[in-house]
Amino acid sequence: MNLDSMRRYSTDEIVDAVVIGTGAGGAPLMARLAAAGSRVVALEAGPNFDPQAFAFDETLADEIYWTDERLSGGSTPEAFGGNNSGTGVGGSTLHWGAFCPRADQRDLMIRTETGEGTDWPVNYDELLPFYERVEAFIGVSGPQSYLWDASRRYPLAPVPRNASAQIMAEACAGMGIRATDAPAAVVSRDFPQAGGAVRSACINCGYCHQGCRNGAKTSMDVTYLPLAVAHGAEIRPEARAHGFERDREGRITAVIYRQGGVDHKQRCAQVFLCAGSVETARLLLHTGLANGSGQVGRNYMGHVATQVWGTFDAETRPNKGYPSSLITEDMIRPKGADFAGGYLVQSLGVAPLTFANSVARGRKLWGKALGDYLANYNHVAGIGINGETLPCDANRLTLSDEADALGMGKAAIDFGYGPNETRLNAHATKLMVDLWTQAGARDIWVLDRVAHTIGTCRMGHDGDHAVVDAFGKSFEVPNLWVCDGSTFPSSLAANPALTIMALSLRSAEKVLSGA
Repeated sequence: MNLDSMRRYSTDEIVDAVVIGTGAGGAPLMARLAAAGSRVVALEAGPNFDPQAFAFDETLADEIYWTDERLSGGSTPEAFGGNNSGTGVGGSTLHWGAFCPRADQRDLMIRTETGEGTDWPVNYDELLPFYERVEAFIGVSGPQSYLWDASRRYPLAPVPRNASAQIMAEACAGMGIRATDAPAAVVSRDFPQAGGAVRSACINCGYCHQGCRNGAKTSMDVTYLPLAVAHGAEIRPEARAHGFERDREGRITAVIYRQGGVDHKQRCAQVFLCAGSVETARLLLHTGLANGSGQVGRNYMGHVATQVWGTFDAETRPNKGYPSSLITEDMIRPKGADFAGGYLVQSLGVAPLTFANSVARGRKLWGKALGDYLANYNHVAGIGINGETLPCDANRLTLSDEADALGMGKAAIDFGYGPNETRLNAHATKLMVDLWTQAGARDIWVLDRVAHTIGTCRMGHDGDHAVVDAFGKSFEVPNLWVCDGSTFPSSLAANPALTIMALSLRSAEKVLSGA
């Protein structure tokens, strides 16, 4: 994004807020605080990209993925990098899929409902006005009548359905499952962005995960960050925070960061840690802050995200169109289920190199067998789930003995499905195979997958059991706030980004209220 005319602050000036991370957690609150007159400096570990450099080419997309080494273990180790971790001004929204369902209100109270998991200290009615503000501001496309919420209205008409969405819609109808156009943070028509330029309508190129070159897909660098900069916020790219200075009362007085190989200190009144579930917990563990509860790093969660693929006689061209253009929420609470919670089902699209990697990993095909299968690429279609993962104390992030260039221990993440996730996955896999059988697919196969990075700094009602309160404020450090997916007490079935943005605005309003 263009930062040429941005206001710049001295490191000796005590700014009102330092925001660490410019993704879905950091950008909305930056914009709100700056619009209210706060002096805001954002530190972004990654570079500032020109969207025109994004190409319809997977081999050129590595620069927007966080590829620093992370050690992944446990019984269900999760892939990082391009699977779920972004870097650059805009954070992981540069490469996210823009699929943005709201949380189901039952998921926020899952322990009250089922006796499993953990309730949130926030209810749906408290989140609703912030969901609506985010959807209106970023331009969410979706159906005018949402089957699972009669009161919901999306600002823009749906994006066109890709081939897998059309196949899934017919299969769902044949099995008596309701499905509709998915809520997508992709503008289906030219959209005047408040505080920024007009965003051109989606051209259905299908390369959402490689960076959107025309701004149709919501990423923070074309939505909240231009608004923040217009109101006087400063963004410092390639500035990696790695320490804090504190006063005798325990308040943070400065953030220590490295930029251009040199350490700097930005003095500040408040700090907002918005670096994502992995890097937020890693920084707190490295500095020893805000962990009197022992909860920093614990209850790491990744969504159950299994996919089912099949081959069809008709041409599908799976790289074309918005990938996840159809949704069903009928399985948020499936009848007769032997597990707590539930899952969403969505249509899928996929670019060829990503698909080839998935086939090699999921089907164990190599050489000629892999090439022969990929020759049918233009006839494959897939569906996938986003399933609830319950918090588990044993699923956690710790610091490895191996240090990075800043002297910080590398993140070591142990993650595994429990009995609930295993049963949910079995239910979902059978449903998806049945749907693709109904649709007439042949050579159906299953790709086991974990998605997103959630948890590690849970919110709660007290500092004995949580890291932050319901607004993201630390129970221990008076001027520290955490605003990202790390604060989720449970994973929810919904993809996390929309809820992260809503929580970010809610935190900003709490700060501005002075309460």
